[in-house]
Amino acid sequence: MKKQLSLYFAGLGLFFAGLAGEFLGLPKSIIVICLLLASILAGYHIVFEGFSQTWQSTREKRRFTPNIHLLMSIGAFGAILIGDFFEAALLILIFAGAHFLEDYSEGKSRREISNLLALTPVKARQIQADGQINTVDVTQLQVNDQVQVPKGGQIPIDGRLLTNQAVIDEATINGESMPREKQSGDEVFAGTINLGEGITLTVTRLSKDTVFAKILQLVEQSQTDLSRIASKIQRFEPIYVTVILGFFPLVILMGVYLFGWTWSETLYRSIIFLISASPCALAVSAIPATLAGLSNAAKQNILFKGGSFLAGLSELKVLAFDKTGTLTNGQPEVTDFHLDAQVEENLLKNVIFSMESQANHPLAAAIVRYLSDAKPLDLTIQTTLGEGLTADYANVAYQIGKPALFTKVPEAIETAKNKLAMAGKTVIYIAANHQVVGYFGIMDEPNQAANAVIKYLGNENVHTVMLTGDAELTASAIAKRVGIDEVIANVLPAEKLNVIKQLQAQYGAVGMVGDGVNDAPALVGADIGIAMGNGTDVAVDVADMVLMKNDLVKLRYAYRLSKRLKTIVWENIIFALLIVVALVILNFLGLSNITFGVFAHEGSTILVILNGLRMLFPLKK
Repeated sequence: MKKQLSLYFAGLGLFFAGLAGEFLGLPKSIIVICLLLASILAGYHIVFEGFSQTWQSTREKRRFTPNIHLLMSIGAFGAILIGDFFEAALLILIFAGAHFLEDYSEGKSRREISNLLALTPVKARQIQADGQINTVDVTQLQVNDQVQVPKGGQIPIDGRLLTNQAVIDEATINGESMPREKQSGDEVFAGTINLGEGITLTVTRLSKDTVFAKILQLVEQSQTDLSRIASKIQRFEPIYVTVILGFFPLVILMGVYLFGWTWSETLYRSIIFLISASPCALAVSAIPATLAGLSNAAKQNILFKGGSFLAGLSELKVLAFDKTGTLTNGQPEVTDFHLDAQVEENLLKNVIFSMESQANHPLAAAIVRYLSDAKPLDLTIQTTLGEGLTADYANVAYQIGKPALFTKVPEAIETAKNKLAMAGKTVIYIAANHQVVGYFGIMDEPNQAANAVIKYLGNENVHTVMLTGDAELTASAIAKRVGIDEVIANVLPAEKLNVIKQLQAQYGAVGMVGDGVNDAPALVGADIGIAMGNGTDVAVDVADMVLMKNDLVKLRYAYRLSKRLKTIVWENIIFALLIVVALVILNFLGLSNITFGVFAHEGSTILVILNGLRMLFPLKK
């Protein structure tokens, strides 16, 4: 490319030298030589690509498969044959210039979404059994190997922290600008930066399986998959060029026998026809815009596995959501807590905290977090199936469990329990000497962004559905709070795919948003599978789009980006076709020449490319 660009500028210099020679009255032969050399230096690669790629494609597909370069090369040769050296050179220079701009725009988009590659870790400080440290390739590390990372160093592989604490910059993984504080046992990820003192970790994934490696795989895959429109344009291009070449002799015959032009005029107008009808602008109407859109999305931590999924997002008629970890935070929290007035509140809080901190049931952590200010007591718990947690302290028998375990329940607490249950909350009773004296209301709270995103989708006429294995009551309570249109509850993992198929049959294109292994079949079966980045590896692997920060607001951003891409591509297509029609009509009316045709046609190509590059600009809030 550098060599071609250098020769292009040499050709451009010779073109201006020819113009100067014309102005200074130099011999015609010198001017012609300058213009011919300008055409050759600036456009030799255009001619080569035109003929060689046409020949290669024709052999592979076993049918005539020309390209735009061939069309423009014939136009330039024709101009030279009739002695229009200036216009031949101008045609080559402007076409080659537009070609370089197209390559630059595509390259810029690819560089934007591939700059993560520069961050790929390649070396690691492996701790040997004797305590010695060897620097090895990351690919040599095995699961359970120990690795040392110095202060300011890049973590080379996914692992579990062995050091007591660490401060990690995870911006390359989740886009967060604030560093994360990690404790011993926490996960750390390849590609992130150790901001604190030196740390050690034990390897949990091979280098090819790290979160960072999977991000890179998504980025690389996205650059090879085109949108449906871009693919159709690519397939249409050789057909279009073949039709134009087929019309070329017909235009010559029409010029002489229908319009009464001279042979010289006819050949001139026929060359203008080739230039004017060339689909240059049409060919670049979708690909640069799509690549720019993928780049824009990647900057927002939204990764698509291809341009077709970015383009298709705004075509969805239905978006189905898993509940836990998608529409909710994925972590139960205490939302309600009540103790009777006659109990000693501080003592009971300490007892509950001490009991729950020894338990391992899913709701215990939520209660421990809620009572984090309580003081631990020295007591022993008993966990008996069907009885919840029990413990004796200061001659009082305490019990914590589900409401069905208790018979002596004050009316006020029973009423409160029914109200909380209707709101979709899990209720836990607290009893002292078999008398219920309080309760917790626990719920996996809705994602803060869910309501705004669901409302936006509703305004875009996208039908929203919640798919969950939870009970109808709990699911409906969450759905009501976030504004979901339809709830399908009590769905087993294996049944989610069937529901997706039913929605597709009823509505059309369906997207699925999920984060768990149980969502994987539905993500595969949906027209576009959307995984939350903090979800399971399986969900991320099979999805077509990944929200790396688990931020539903990014789903709205991606949808808006898809709409903008659709608008820009159709703007480009309509503009490109109008320019072709206008130039062809002007040519047959005798109101155009090669110079005007070249400027108008290649100018339109440049405008289309620049319009597509608007996809690089971030969307306004």
